Amino acid sequence: MENILIINSGSSSLKFQLIQMPAEVVLASGMVERIGLEGAKLHFKTEKDSISEELSAKDHAVALKAITDLLMSPEKGVIKNTEEIAAIGHRVVHGGDNFSKTIKVNPDVKAVIKDFFSLAPLHNPANLEGIEVAEELFPKAKQVAVFDTAFHRTIPRKAAQYAIPNDFFEKEHIQLYGFHGTSHKYVSEKAIDYLKKEKSKIISIHLGNGCSITAVKDGKSVDHSLGFAPVNGLIMGTRSGDIDQSVIFYLIDELGYSSQEVSDILHKNSGMYGLTGYSDLRDIEEQAANGNKQCQLALEMNAYRIKKYIGAYTAAMNGVDAIVFTAGIGENSDVIRSLVCKDMDFLGIKLNEDKNKQRSKELRTIHSEDSKVGILVIPTNEELEIAKQTMQLIS
Repeated sequence: MENILIINSGSSSLKFQLIQMPAEVVLASGMVERIGLEGAKLHFKTEKDSISEELSAKDHAVALKAITDLLMSPEKGVIKNTEEIAAIGHRVVHGGDNFSKTIKVNPDVKAVIKDFFSLAPLHNPANLEGIEVAEELFPKAKQVAVFDTAFHRTIPRKAAQYAIPNDFFEKEHIQLYGFHGTSHKYVSEKAIDYLKKEKSKIISIHLGNGCSITAVKDGKSVDHSLGFAPVNGLIMGTRSGDIDQSVIFYLIDELGYSSQEVSDILHKNSGMYGLTGYSDLRDIEEQAANGNKQCQLALEMNAYRIKKYIGAYTAAMNGVDAIVFTAGIGENSDVIRSLVCKDMDFLGIKLNEDKNKQRSKELRTIHSEDSKVGILVIPTNEELEIAKQTMQLIS
């Protein structure tokens, strides 16, 4: 048995799980949220204890140190010292076309992660900080990077290349890379197991603060909504999703915004937040239920964008066996699932509203009996997928 610590460093959060492999036993899990902000909180859970407390966390180093101290606490902890951790698996968002699989961290790997700071400004800097802090706190553990982009390396060139001069693809490597690959890989494999079909056509919909949708044919990613950077495609919490590029030029050339200001608008001030003033979908759904017209419109826009991608990917794969909803919103928002599946009967997609309103932490079906397409809700487990890939690499 090996203890694998999984670290997912976000811009203002640090999630973790300590998993005993290959038994897949979660010894401890939790997160520190609102890092660098007022009201930071530490959540820590084991089989015996559950802790939620305020924490003064000015940066990720403080957050991971607090987690490490609890893991080794004589009263609350599950390990005696850092040497009981065999490896640490890090989620890294952007690896470009440099990495098609999980890899041990070395200076060259860290340099590549840094090279992509500008393309994943909300993620890669925090991912690298998490690695460097872990190297200090766990000097004997193997550090492993698992890239969100790796699963999408199977996307064919006809879908990955943009219709701009070829040199940009061949020399500058400007192309669709794709993200949330760890999540899409995990849930699509679960869906294939459920369908009992090796030859399958699945549309995986990852809906959280970041959102993406993937066409998965015979277990391989063949198209994906996020592209060169994780900002286009579906409407997200603070990110715009698809936008006419002419708008960007207009903002710069006619309205006087700098390129950095436009980047900040599209990454941090757009999406559901830009439309409603709220970035948390629970708040938006509550406001919409109370008659807020802008929130109602935002929900309709959100679902409409997803519906368009379902149609496109069904055409691209010449059919679909199942669509999968996953991640925080996908798993928990019956409102979004209902709006997405409404009036989709031409494609054979029919929702059972009673099943849709039920909650479960297990895979469940929410389609009606006469639906030609399966509609599945599958809780994602990126941490377990990272642990599996980390274990394979160090074994």
